[in-house]
Amino acid sequence: MNHSIPKGEVFIPPSKSAAHRALICSFLAGEGSVEPIIDSKDMQATLGVIQSLKDNDDTLNCIESGSTMRFMIPVAASLGRNVTFVGEGSLLTRTVGEYSDLLPKHNVQVESNGYLPFKISGKLKNGSYDVNADVSSQYITGLLLALANLDGDSAVILKTPLQSKPYVDMTIKVMSDYGVEIKETDFGYLIHGGQSFNKINYTVEGDWSHAAFFLAAGAIGGDVTVNGLDLHTTQGDKNIIDVLTAFGASPKINGSSVRCVKTSLKGTVIDAVNIPDLVPIIAVVAAFAQGRTIIKGAERLRFKESDRIKSVVDNLRLIGADVTQTDDGMIINGAKPLHPAKLKGYNDHRIVMSFAIAALFLDGETVIDDAESINKSYPSFFEDYNNIGGMADVL
Repeated sequence: MNHSIPKGEVFIPPSKSAAHRALICSFLAGEGSVEPIIDSKDMQATLGVIQSLKDNDDTLNCIESGSTMRFMIPVAASLGRNVTFVGEGSLLTRTVGEYSDLLPKHNVQVESNGYLPFKISGKLKNGSYDVNADVSSQYITGLLLALANLDGDSAVILKTPLQSKPYVDMTIKVMSDYGVEIKETDFGYLIHGGQSFNKINYTVEGDWSHAAFFLAAGAIGGDVTVNGLDLHTTQGDKNIIDVLTAFGASPKINGSSVRCVKTSLKGTVIDAVNIPDLVPIIAVVAAFAQGRTIIKGAERLRFKESDRIKSVVDNLRLIGADVTQTDDGMIINGAKPLHPAKLKGYNDHRIVMSFAIAALFLDGETVIDDAESINKSYPSFFEDYNNIGGMADVL
């Protein structure tokens, strides 16, 4: 990848997060289309597990999708299936321990060491579910989808503050699109039993977490418009607008499009507790901004496809940035002279895409390994990247 000035328009792919949820609601409804969907590894995982359940298979492969794993375990239990969940690669290091504790209290037998493979048998019973909500919001989503599929009433009681709440808000929004109501309460969530998912044809909105890469490119040093976005979304990553504004950029909204042009950026303080997926690209913006940026509240990033705090810090240092790792994020002193380097992708789609954006502004050739990891979420990323003036040769 070589230095270039990004200029042009990108039509952003559909939201992976919304698509996961809609596919599961559609499955529980019994029919109805969900589109558009990109042919990413994570979408293949959810579609594959749903098909396996329809075919009465006893082994369900989540590939490397944490969402698929944590959403579908309780959903399968709500259907009374005796199945084993398996996965591949980095998914084998991601915990499902919360379900090891919870499900046996509600009539489901579990065989697991807290990770995959995860074997379940018995039919999930309604009731009161006390959940640690600071590990992953994906557990809450999985339970809401499953408990709404049971006959009796249930409650999800949050024992700890909920992290990444916008993702749960999105779950509730998609479920309500399918005619299922979840009540938010002081203690957590109330789910009335006996509800049925409506059979509808669902249109998936554009993905704000993907839009963030290109909006950041425009703000750092170009003129980029991203099309196909819903400004009334529940996606937490819509906050990229506020984040870029905090850096001094002025994103211009026009209907379902957002345009970002080069501005002089200044350091800021970002609390990433509800926008963990944006941290890699926020850190790249910070490296090009004048002054100090503090990113905090991101400790859960240590348990993603890679330890994303360490991955970002290591790559920023390789291109010459002044960055210090903290327990829950990093401190970046921006606007240092940056240079191309040989970078690691850590088999992590968001790391690869974020540093591909950084490479647009480095004089000379930047090499990132594991580029194929973008297939997890955004297989056409480098096509869109080259269409706005990027010069990526993907080997």
